[in-house]
Amino acid sequence: MRLPWQPPDLIAAEPFWASAARGVLSVPWCPHCASPVLYPRDFCPRCHAVDISWRVLSGRGSVYSYAIETRAIPGCELEPPFVIALVDLEEGGRLPTNVLASPYDVEIGTSVEVVFTVDPDGRHVPRFRLAGGT
Repeated sequence: MRLPWQPPDLIAAEPFWASAARGVLSVPWCPHCASPVLYPRDFCPRCHAVDISWRVLSGRGSVYSYAIETRAIPGCELEPPFVIALVDLEEGGRLPTNVLASPYDVEIGTSVEVVFTVDPDGRHVPRFRLAGGT
């Protein structure tokens, strides 16, 4: 079952999902470009390096762009309207995700922090809430 956004089911993304299950946002990191490799894969799309390591991120960021989905999506547990967003991570990189807040409270530049929700298949999915939220 696919939700509004999940990284692809690749072997290279397995550490991403294992970290998410522990409530930690971890992404591949290119030591040559000094930047995250998003979506998770086993090589750097910028310099093509293959000696990728993994780095734990703070889980903080800001909304780069967003859209409001007003229709129900079959298999998705999110009730419309919900926010689909691109989040600029504090350490660099941009992650497609959801912001779990009222669409009326989300703006470009809004500060957010990661939370993990469990999808119907039991996978922990990184999504974001407004920074300082509960």
